[in-house]
Amino acid sequence: MLQPVAPVNLAPLFPGLHVQLMILLRSLAAEDWDKPTACPLWSVNDIAAHLLDTCLRRISFGRDGLDPSPDRPISGYGDLVAYLNELNAQWITAARRLSPAVLMDLLDLAEPQLHRYFSSLEPNATARFGVAWAGQEQSPNWFDIGREYTERWLHQQQIREAVGAGGLVAREWLYPALDIFVRALPHAYRQVQADPGTNVEVEIKGEAGGVWTLARVDATWTLLSGRDGLAQARVGLDQDAAWKLFSKGLSPEQASRRIVIEGDPSLGRPVLGTLAVMA
Repeated sequence: MLQPVAPVNLAPLFPGLHVQLMILLRSLAAEDWDKPTACPLWSVNDIAAHLLDTCLRRISFGRDGLDPSPDRPISGYGDLVAYLNELNAQWITAARRLSPAVLMDLLDLAEPQLHRYFSSLEPNATARFGVAWAGQEQSPNWFDIGREYTERWLHQQQIREAVGAGGLVAREWLYPALDIFVRALPHAYRQVQADPGTNVEVEIKGEAGGVWTLARVDATWTLLSGRDGLAQARVGLDQDAAWKLFSKGLSPEQASRRIVIEGDPSLGRPVLGTLAVMA
């Protein structure tokens, strides 16, 4: 049965996710902090520093009202990505002067403040920042908070893979991330033409998976939860391939070897171009 995807407030998950991160970081050997990760040119130490940066930014811009205006014109999505990449690089360069112990202490100081701030927000009010990877200039707070959850889950997962730790892939942690990631699908399909009534079913398999349907309504695509058995195309992939595809951890070519498309391939293939990160 098809139903509209529901808003989700992931703010209550942040404290537990942070606990998992700190258990992981405090278990690392000295040499683990220098190990390379799936983020090009970033070590484990760099990802931990990036998590601190994004935390402090959100507290400063959101809770404290600091003006986040860029120092240059932003005329489109590409400009925004380039600007954010530069901000990230500046911080990483400076943070390489900080020891892992200092990074962990600062994360423990800052993250609870971020959690309290997110919990104070009205979920359906307009967020300070729109979720650009979903094509939105304005978004409700719950979606912006969900985007922040996916970033924290993703970077922790990248650290785990880099050091050979167990993944945070139980349903309680991964399903919320996937449920936010798939909301990039309508934007990924914005150029795909189809008759009204056309459906594309997307099934992510595994303990943390689910089923969603893209429905063509008038001239737009709408994301629904569930299936109705009438889809013109069905796309299936496992949960590991899904989170990596949506976060640029797999190229479309790599993901194509881990995806099954039934029905009209022209309706299924655009899933391979779906990104739920700023890239």
